[in-house]
This record gives sequence, structure tokens and C-alpha cells, in this order.
Amino acid sequence: MAGLGAFCVWWSCWVPDAEPRPAVRRWTTGLEDALVQAGVRSVSVRSLVVLCGGAGLGVFAVVLLVSAAPWIALCFGLMAAWGPVALVRYRAERRRQDLREVWPEVVDNLASGVRAGLSLPEALAQLGERGPEQLRPAFAEFGEDYRASGRFADSLSRLKDRLADPVADRLVESLRITREVGGSDLGRLLRTLSTFLREDARTRGELEARQSWTVSAARLAVAAPWVVLAILATREGAVEPYNQAEGVLVLAFGGAASLLAYRLMLRIGRLPVEQRVLR
Repeated sequence: MAGLGAFCVWWSCWVPDAEPRPAVRRWTTGLEDALVQAGVRSVSVRSLVVLCGGAGLGVFAVVLLVSAAPWIALCFGLMAAWGPVALVRYRAERRRQDLREVWPEVVDNLASGVRAGLSLPEALAQLGERGPEQLRPAFAEFGEDYRASGRFADSLSRLKDRLADPVADRLVESLRITREVGGSDLGRLLRTLSTFLREDARTRGELEARQSWTVSAARLAVAAPWVVLAILATREGAVEPYNQAEGVLVLAFGGAASLLAYRLMLRIGRLPVEQRVLR
């Protein structure tokens, strides 16, 4: 009792954090960006977490019904729970790869509009009609926002949130500074940015082409033991050892080894990813 009393006194001296921990905040922010980049802005992080829980429970129940092995069902339930997040991140990565090819075209169209005498808001809004098809909705919404409010800075901020892309962040902030302080170097800046984006896309495309077969082979090597286990789980008597303590240890060490190998593979084979520093 004395120890509990001392702990309560010590605990009362600290003010609880009103915000999530930095690691949690970074994780949720990364998921929010991934949802936007994947093209599912209508889905919130909370909804995605609920979907992960539902997928995990559903697969757990199905595998438990088929195999009558709770620990095997738990393993596959945990994998299924991570499935929606993995799918969102995969779609976001695919869309980033697609947009990497069209951003130079966006910058070129914007530079052409500025050279033709259009104002910055007009040049951005016309991208909703003449820009790359993948980005037309975002720029069309920018045009509607600007026509409704007349506030260029606020419309730019909302455009940046819709795109959630490092290239868009740089482009938007460059246009914001140009709008606020003026200057005659906007055309040169856009041409330089277009050249840089084309070189970056070409280099990254070559690296990804060489890397893809290695990453695919590593993923297959990680998934193969669990595919074999799933096949065994459909046979009577084959899963009985996994209901015992030794079998649970095998599953635990196998899951830890698979997770460690997968994370190590991603760490070694990853390419530098540009972060959003101009939020």
C-alpha cells in the first residue's frame, strides 16, 4: 500500500500528454498520406484500423473452423489484419510511380500557361482540363475552390493536402512564394524542376527494374513456408503438433524469423523515398 501511495504521488506530478506520442502520430500521418496517394480519400485511418481488425477476426474464425488449430489461426489472422494496410501502401506506391512519370508534364503545362500570359490561378485551374488525367480532379477542385473563395493561398494549401506528394509540395510552395513576393524567374524555375523530375524518374525507373526480381524472390521465400502450413492445415492430424507447446514455439520462432527476414529485406533493398518536409 505504501508503494502504491508513493506511485500515485509520483504519477500526479506529471501532466498527461494531450496529443498522441510522436511515433503514433508519425504512423497515423503516414497512413493518411498513403490513403490519399492510393486514391481512397473517403476512408479514414480509423476506418482502416477497423477494417484491419475485421479482416483479422474473419480469417481467424475461418482458419480455426477449417483446421481446429487456434495458434495457426492466430498466425493467419495477424497476417490478414495487416493485409488492408499493405494493400493501401501498395496502391499508394503504384500511384506514386505513375505520377512520377506525369509530373514533368504538369510542370511543362504550367510553364506554358505562364508564358502565354495566364495568371498563376488560371494556369493551375486549366490543368483540371488539359493536365494529365490522373491529376485532373485535384486541379479541377482547386479551380472551384479559388473561384468560390478568391483566396489563392488557402486554395493552394487544400490542393497540397489533396495531392499529398513531395513533388506537389515543392511546386505549391514555389508558386506560393512567387505569388507573395513576385519575381521574374518562375519560368526558369519551372523548366529546371521539369528537367530534374525527368532525370529522377528515369534513374529511379532503372533502379526499380533491376531491384524488382530480387524483391519478388525474397517475398516468395518468406511466403512459401506459410503457404505450406496453410495446405497442411486442411489435412486431419497434420496440425495436432501445433496445438502442443513445442508446436507453438515453432510457430512463434517461425513468425519472428519471417518478420525479421522481411523487414531486413525491405531495409536492404529499399530505395530512397522522398519525404514530405513542406507540409
